[in-house]
Amino acid sequence: MIRAVFLAASALVLPLTVLLFAQWPLRDLVQAGSRTANDAAQIVFAIYMAAAVTAASMSGMHLAAHHRPDEHARPGGWRAWAVFACTGPWAAYVLWTSASSVWQSVMQLERFGETLTPGYFLVRVALWLLASLVLVQGVASVARVGRRAA
Repeated sequence: MIRAVFLAASALVLPLTVLLFAQWPLRDLVQAGSRTANDAAQIVFAIYMAAAVTAASMSGMHLAAHHRPDEHARPGGWRAWAVFACTGPWAAYVLWTSASSVWQSVMQLERFGETLTPGYFLVRVALWLLASLVLVQGVASVARVGRRAA
C-alpha cells in the first residue's frame, strides 16, 4: 500500500513542473493567474515532498552517502533501530503537536493568506503525511529486521 502512495506521489512531478514553469508567462504575458499557479504549486510540492523523502529513505537513496554497506556483509539490525530511534519520536512529536492546528485548518478549509486561494489546509495535511510515512517506514524497517532475526 505504501508503494502505491509513492507511485501516486511520483506522478505529481509533471504537474509541479508545469505549474512552476507557467508562473513566468502568466505573470509577464497574461498578467494574471501567476499567484494562483504558485499556490497550486505549493500544494503539489508539499504533498510530493512528504512522500518523496520517505520513498528515498526506503530505497536507500536519502542520505546514502554515509551508508555504503559491504556487498558481502549482511546489513545489521542496529541501523534500522538507530534510524527509528531518531525518526520515530520526531514523527510522533510532529503528529502530536500539530494535531490541533492541522485539524482546525482542515475544518476551516484554510486558504492561502496572500491570495485567499483555497487549499492551504492541504499543505498542513502534507505535514501529517510526511510524519505518518516516516513513522510507518520506521516501524516496517524494524519489523523487517525482527523477521530476519527470527
